[in-house]
Amino acid sequence: MQHPILIVGGGLAGGNAAKTLRQEGFSGPIQIIAAERREPYIRPPLSKEFLRGKEDESALAVNPPRWYEENDVELLTGRHAVQLVHDAHILRLDTDALLPYSRLLIATGASPRGLAIPGAQLEGVHTLRRVEDSIALKDELSRGGRRVLLVGSGWIGLEVAFAAREYGNEVTVLGRHSSVLRQLEPPLGDVFQRAQEDLGVGFRLPAHPVELLPGADGECVAAAVLDTGERLGADLVVVAVGVEPETALAEEAGLRMGDGIQTDASMRTSAPDVFAAGDVASSLQPATGDHVRSEHWHNALTGGKIAARAMLGQDARLDNPPYFYTDQAGLSMEYSGYTQLARGAKLVLRGRIDSVEDARAGFVALWLRDGAVVAGMNVNTPKQQKAIKALIASKAPVGEARLADTSVPLPELAGVQQA
Repeated sequence: MQHPILIVGGGLAGGNAAKTLRQEGFSGPIQIIAAERREPYIRPPLSKEFLRGKEDESALAVNPPRWYEENDVELLTGRHAVQLVHDAHILRLDTDALLPYSRLLIATGASPRGLAIPGAQLEGVHTLRRVEDSIALKDELSRGGRRVLLVGSGWIGLEVAFAAREYGNEVTVLGRHSSVLRQLEPPLGDVFQRAQEDLGVGFRLPAHPVELLPGADGECVAAAVLDTGERLGADLVVVAVGVEPETALAEEAGLRMGDGIQTDASMRTSAPDVFAAGDVASSLQPATGDHVRSEHWHNALTGGKIAARAMLGQDARLDNPPYFYTDQAGLSMEYSGYTQLARGAKLVLRGRIDSVEDARAGFVALWLRDGAVVAGMNVNTPKQQKAIKALIASKAPVGEARLADTSVPLPELAGVQQA
């Protein structure tokens, strides 16, 4: 490889790809093109520990201070890749600089969706994606005593709602559906809603804003008009209604697209020597045979590693089920599995979820399809993920009664050593 390996993107996928390249012995030049003026960083804490003031900025870094300098990785921050000419192996930047490459990884991530309603540009309306977004939101929330309106009842929305309430604000969550967390069945989503309500968070479901109204100054948000006709006062509005993958570079270059940039199980795109990983990639899942775009931390972590190894000619492929986690309202949750297989599958509970107290005491949810575990979630029951992943990997039928029997340890059912 005479030309550098280029990594377009300054998030976890890009930073971890650079780290893996060096760990695997690649000594050639590496350049990272990052749109933000920061070293690559991890995003999940922006709605969790960092937003809550439990971690500082140093905890966000993908790699330690001076790692890029010490490992001869060139960081080009505050730069945008604007054109990929893959036939010529050339990348053009917004400065008109032309960068040749031997291999290229697109890890451009995603951008938050906004609200297409009157008043969406008022001061006090926030989205959350970058460090600066989290800093600005934390500064507002930490004052306490504010009326905070969360638009979106997914994981990010509920995590921000928890942080806002923890800072002593009045919090209301809006969602387009009658239950929160559409990835889960209503009984499980209800667990998280009740835990939030137990801390004083309010919910309007289903409800969505159709207009945001300014106060007397005409600049700052003061209220929201809902599609139900209700009008809610709001000093802050946080919009958490999903993201759109940053695919412009790939689309203009003619790469095969789906819900994101389509790749094979080794993160290869339809263009020779061009790979994609992280939130922007719709990758082939060998276990299910379909393409999936995941916006979770684990996907960026593993995708960056796999892409790096595949760039070096290794036989690297996706082989673990997707994973994500959350900590909110006294519930610490981990989830592994294939959500597309879990839809409509048989839900088996280990433990009770009849009340908030029951849920906080801990439970495990497992999804069975054709008798085999395809996904699993543990809440306030640490050290269960190894067993859950082993059950998923085995693809072996497991008796529903035994799975539900809490007297039988999950590691025993999975045939793994108890941690």
